[in-house]
Amino acid sequence: MEGMEMKALAVTLISLSLFAPVASKAQTNAAKAPTSASIKISRSDSLQAKKASAEYFTGSVQVQELFPAYDPSRTSGGKVTFEPGARSAWHTHPLGQILIVTDGTGWVQQWGGPIEEIRKGDVVRIPAGVKHWHGATPSTAMTHIAIQEQLNGKAVEWMEKVTDEQYRK
Repeated sequence: MEGMEMKALAVTLISLSLFAPVASKAQTNAAKAPTSASIKISRSDSLQAKKASAEYFTGSVQVQELFPAYDPSRTSGGKVTFEPGARSAWHTHPLGQILIVTDGTGWVQQWGGPIEEIRKGDVVRIPAGVKHWHGATPSTAMTHIAIQEQLNGKAVEWMEKVTDEQYRK
């Protein structure tokens, strides 16, 4: 039986060595002409941060789109940096949101609930339809990765701004 297994292993290795150059060429060709079935790499130097809209944020906030939702996927993600005192407006997400805090200390609050501190390394799961806001503390900047899904082409429903009184509670 050992002889048969060795023969099968030798045939497999020879087959793989013959296939490797073909697979390598296919990978090179796919990189040149990306399609919906191709792996896509967005290089970090091409992902530019932009000032967040004053309509939906208070203070200095930078948003860097990391990945948009490409059909059939509904998931998008971005890196958001809040300077001290900056925050989002109240909002909801039709299918919820996940925040991964990558730097600093911030706050998150659900409508009617207490302000909760979030720190580097924390993962925050916000359920679908829950009205909330998130941002930096008054004295510390905070950066997070935000991941959400779209429903009928919409990932967020913006509402009123968080007042200074609400923020200071």
